[in-house]
Amino acid sequence: MATSDVRPDLLNALSALRECVAAARFPLPLPGADGARRSRAELLAQLDDYLVPRLDRPDAPLLAVVGGSTGAGKSTLVNSLVGRCVSESGVLRPTTRMPVLVCHPDDQSWFAGQRVLPRLTRVWMPRQDGAHGRVEAYESYGAYEAQEIAEPYGDGGLSGAAYGASRGASGAYGVRDPYGTRDGLAPDGLMPDGPVRGGPARRGPVRGPATFGEGGGGPDGTLLRIEVDENMPSGLALLDAPDIDSLAGHARELAAELVCAADVWVLVTTASRYADAVPWHLLRTAKEYDVSLVTVLDRVPHQVAGEISLQYATLLRRAGLGDVPRFTVPELPESAGGGSGLLPATAVQQLRDWLAHRARDPRARADAAVRTANGVLASLRSRVTSLAGACAAQHAAATRMTHRVERAYEEAAEQAHADLVGGTAFGGDALAHYRNRALTGTSAALLDALTGSVAAVLYCAVAAADERFAAELRREPAAAAVPFGEAGAGAQERVGVLVRRWQRCLEELADEALRAAEPPADAEPEEVAALLAVALLGGANGQGAADELAALLGAKGGLRLRSRGGRLLGTYFDRVLDGERDRRLAAVEALEAQSGQQAQLIAAMSVLQREK
Repeated sequence: MATSDVRPDLLNALSALRECVAAARFPLPLPGADGARRSRAELLAQLDDYLVPRLDRPDAPLLAVVGGSTGAGKSTLVNSLVGRCVSESGVLRPTTRMPVLVCHPDDQSWFAGQRVLPRLTRVWMPRQDGAHGRVEAYESYGAYEAQEIAEPYGDGGLSGAAYGASRGASGAYGVRDPYGTRDGLAPDGLMPDGPVRGGPARRGPVRGPATFGEGGGGPDGTLLRIEVDENMPSGLALLDAPDIDSLAGHARELAAELVCAADVWVLVTTASRYADAVPWHLLRTAKEYDVSLVTVLDRVPHQVAGEISLQYATLLRRAGLGDVPRFTVPELPESAGGGSGLLPATAVQQLRDWLAHRARDPRARADAAVRTANGVLASLRSRVTSLAGACAAQHAAATRMTHRVERAYEEAAEQAHADLVGGTAFGGDALAHYRNRALTGTSAALLDALTGSVAAVLYCAVAAADERFAAELRREPAAAAVPFGEAGAGAQERVGVLVRRWQRCLEELADEALRAAEPPADAEPEEVAALLAVALLGGANGQGAADELAALLGAKGGLRLRSRGGRLLGTYFDRVLDGERDRRLAAVEALEAQSGQQAQLIAAMSVLQREK
């Protein structure tokens, strides 16, 4: 499939697949869940940052991402390819903290918007002469403005200045200082009038190189610095990525996302680290995706250049990467960030020519883009299948926990029902009040005692269910991550509220029965409600209360009232136990480990396979 022949149906299928991948969740700490989360993030990043934008606009410039481990010389290499310092290099590690993209001025519109790398905020930097020279002009595009100015130092310059874009309530991009100041950079590259935190009011040129905090100057490393230079061939952009083995986790993740967004991967390693695991992980990934790849063996001593190049070539050939273009850069003082930070033009001429050929020759350019796009498309099936399997495992674990909770509450409900029907609630104070009712002449105490007994039986059922399913969940390792809450927390109060509500409803039924009785009964609603409660909950000892109801309301009236009372008791019985069960199940449902995720992924992948 050529990218120039992309059908809208293929892009629609990719968009549908992307939505399914985004909806997948892996909240439970199951074996393989961490890998599934990383795979999901990588897949989303590659779809958003590379595949969909490339297929949608096959005429867009090629993006070559320069990646590698700490100290490999990526920034020095990028600076040397461009012909000036666009990315900070030095002996301190890590040096590249904010990714830097450099392109020809004619291509800046391709990268200024959110077409590629949509999660990264664009930052346009002042153009400087040399490392500490005068600001010539402030490059801006659209509504992007400089954002963060740090503290001045004693020499009058600024060190630690960071720039970013922040959308305010009005929707415009404004100035935001994480330290609480409101200082910004004027469009002409000068400080605005007014005091700068830590220094006097001033208006003068910003001097000194802009340096950035770990993660690109933002709290989560989401900034992308854009540089334009006429030395870059039109149709090609270079991106200097953070170290793929950075100690900062977000920097490693960002580096991996940037590499996956490339049309061409430029992997930089050194003579001392070319056999390390980090670069070979990237190489194996590149082989798996069949992307356009070029390797640079940097900082190679002259004395052993031939031997090391041969050993590296042998390793590549054994890994099935013998056809990957290789370039060797000798070890020079500039490699360590000394002097101007630029390597001699001859040291990088072959790589520059190779990249320029890919940008200028239509066939070579199409071959590079098509190979990478096809490689990523071909990799989707196994990656999506793996995600679908992880979704199935998550759903299976959530289903097991759901069944354990439901079974525990079903068993507790059966026991509570048996206790109530068997007359367990009609004992103690309730039984004493019933026997002494003729002497005391009050039914309120009897009804209150029965209500308390019902609440106790139901709360014991809830506590037993919680204890039972907690014991069973100990056999489910993933359950430790589910916030079920403390067993029985607040349950006693909730049960009491519902049982008292049942009591009030029982009294209302009794009142309705008395008003409907023919002839009218000589009794109070409270007395009838108490007799009804005894008839429902007294078991074998409740027959006397049933006979009294029949005498007061008539045989049919008494039977009708008992039937309605039984349904009412069943309703509140279910409300109590089902409500507590559902509170426990809500924690599982909140995990969003839905059954349809696996099927949706497989179905979306099947549609994509047909469209390919």
